[in-house]
Amino acid sequence: MIDKATVQRIKDAADIVEVVSDYVHLTRRGSNYMGLCPFHNERTPSFSVNKRRNFCYCFSCHKGGSPVNFIMEKEGISYHDALLQLAAKYGIEVHERELTDEERDLQNERDSMFTANKWAMEQMSANLTETDEGKDVGLQYFYQRGLTDEAIRAFHLGYAIDRGNALATSAHNAGYDQNVLVKLGVLGKSQDGRIYDRFRGRVIFPVFTTSGKVVAFGGRTLKGDKAKYINSPESEIYKKSNELYGIYQAKNSIVREDKCFLVEGYMDVIGMWQSGLQNVVASSGTALTDGQIAMIHRFTSNVTLIYDGDNAGIHAALRGIDMLLSHRLNVKVLLLPDGHDPDSFAKAHTPDEFRQYIADNETDIIRFKTKVLLNASGNDPQQRSAAIHSIVESLACIPDNIARNVYIGECARLLGVEESVIAVETRRARAKAVNNASRTRTYTAIDATDNTTPSDTQQTQPAAQTAQAAQTNEPANTNTQASRRRLSPQDRRLQKCEEEVLRYCVRYGMLYFCEGIDGNGETVPMNINQYVRSELGEDNMAFSVEAYRKVFEELDRLSAPFNEAFAEFAASKEPEYEEMRTSRYAELSEKQLSLAEMQNEEQQLEQAIAEKRNADLAEFAMIWPGQQLANDEDNDVRTTATRLLTEKYMLSRVYSRNGAHVADESERLGELIPRALDEWKDSILQQRQQDLRKQLADASAAGDTAAVSQLQQELLNLIAMRSQVARNIGDRIISAT
Repeated sequence: MIDKATVQRIKDAADIVEVVSDYVHLTRRGSNYMGLCPFHNERTPSFSVNKRRNFCYCFSCHKGGSPVNFIMEKEGISYHDALLQLAAKYGIEVHERELTDEERDLQNERDSMFTANKWAMEQMSANLTETDEGKDVGLQYFYQRGLTDEAIRAFHLGYAIDRGNALATSAHNAGYDQNVLVKLGVLGKSQDGRIYDRFRGRVIFPVFTTSGKVVAFGGRTLKGDKAKYINSPESEIYKKSNELYGIYQAKNSIVREDKCFLVEGYMDVIGMWQSGLQNVVASSGTALTDGQIAMIHRFTSNVTLIYDGDNAGIHAALRGIDMLLSHRLNVKVLLLPDGHDPDSFAKAHTPDEFRQYIADNETDIIRFKTKVLLNASGNDPQQRSAAIHSIVESLACIPDNIARNVYIGECARLLGVEESVIAVETRRARAKAVNNASRTRTYTAIDATDNTTPSDTQQTQPAAQTAQAAQTNEPANTNTQASRRRLSPQDRRLQKCEEEVLRYCVRYGMLYFCEGIDGNGETVPMNINQYVRSELGEDNMAFSVEAYRKVFEELDRLSAPFNEAFAEFAASKEPEYEEMRTSRYAELSEKQLSLAEMQNEEQQLEQAIAEKRNADLAEFAMIWPGQQLANDEDNDVRTTATRLLTEKYMLSRVYSRNGAHVADESERLGELIPRALDEWKDSILQQRQQDLRKQLADASAAGDTAAVSQLQQELLNLIAMRSQVARNIGDRIISAT
């Protein structure tokens, strides 16, 4: 367990822009930041980061939240472990008690795997530098390949002792579950049940996630083994199609340089990194996948493929072109001189020479493909036709219309074909590709664009699923079409009304709203949360959605902590206001002002200070509660609050032309909140009205005249109540029909 004070220190220290930037390249847009969502593959940024409120949100897949929730979602870990990861990032010391055996058994399997992989990496890194065998065999191999100690440490290279079960024995002695290490592929298990070391006698290349977690290993033999490399199998934490070797070490450099070099092997990455070109990653010999390309795109839109200059390198460069282009990447290719790979070329040249070679020789990928296929086809009409069709298919993958048309003109010139012909074929190929893609995306698109509230599914969610989510602090899978259909239009309206009231409470709840009367008949100030709670109690209304009720109750609990934080913040700002006053008095003292002018200046100064104080305090009151809710340990509170805090739309600049002022939502709360409460009340009355009409129909069919008379009177009373509510709203008068 982590004590509450330390938890708060972690939450206060975690900056959402810094945390998200470890995974995504962010671009400032107005007061927010935008980037490609790290939770799903996309080509147009829909992931918004709000530094002021300290949370993030994806408008497509609806994932995000506070720094804690972001780490939970991205790493698939618990609330507790997300706090630990953030504490490590910000250098906050955390003292925890030792887990009991029962608690250790309940740990998440993913956590166990990450922990076991980290231990294995540290063990094999120690083998490399602290054992005679490691130094004589593994370390000497790396030195012979020209690696420095700095590179060896940066990539956590290691060595597996060449004994059948050395690592397995160490794992057992250290208390690690050998079965977990078998699942990870660190250990192997023979048919007779014998445990052995899979990587024995090999130098080790750990594979990291963007956040620095070890997910897999690559092992290179130093003997004449048939399998030169063996790699970790896929597991609960490792999907090779979603990982890139070197991304953890390269991500900051990729963002800084706004460019990523893509190579094939481990040593290519390390060799280039060591030479100063640190924005480099490798697909580790596998064909590029959508997941890998999307990972690169989160940090940059510019990619240069670097390959050997032989035929194998040329063919490798042509693979994956269409996929790269479809992700809106600017792709270039660089072929190295014969006999060189990126590692050897980096060693043979200075960093400046390597950079200059790149600048002089990298080629746009479409031009590269066109020239390669054109040269390969020679004078053979059939091969030339096939080459043109292949180029057209690549052109069809370019999403941007302008870029695609520019390339069509360029390719037509290089191929000696009418531009109109290439344009027509490209449109045909693109239509076919879009049609095929739309078929596979239909149901995904429906899910992504249906902005359904979590409450739509909570009432129908299986109890076991909800219980499991509660135990692990992970969101339960609530996004199902079947559960949405179970809500009637009236239920949907009711929940939308409840949500709107709650949204005002989450965003503005601590702001002063009106005067109220306490039990002693005294006038007291009321904030928005207090006003809403009072109105709900007076009309005997309550939130029907469990997640909404939790958020509202948590807001009530935050009242006392908010008052303390508010007072502390207000006191901390006073020196700033005093500095304003002192600075202005110094300016005024240098002017020759009359007494009346001086008094006028002082009055304006005090008014300016008062306005700034009020604005600062109001901003704190709007931001602080949301930050607490978005960091709450309860998943329902955290995710619901994040969604309600998200601002999807901003006023267009057209509204601020000619100095015209457009009142924002916070300036109209006196009008909006009573209206939202009335609309909620009307939705309840509407449901009751429908129920009465059904009862009336049943009573009439049964010939129960007494019941009919009573129900008719209740219905008339209800209609009168709805009419009054409608007048409050400014809506139409409800008729009896």
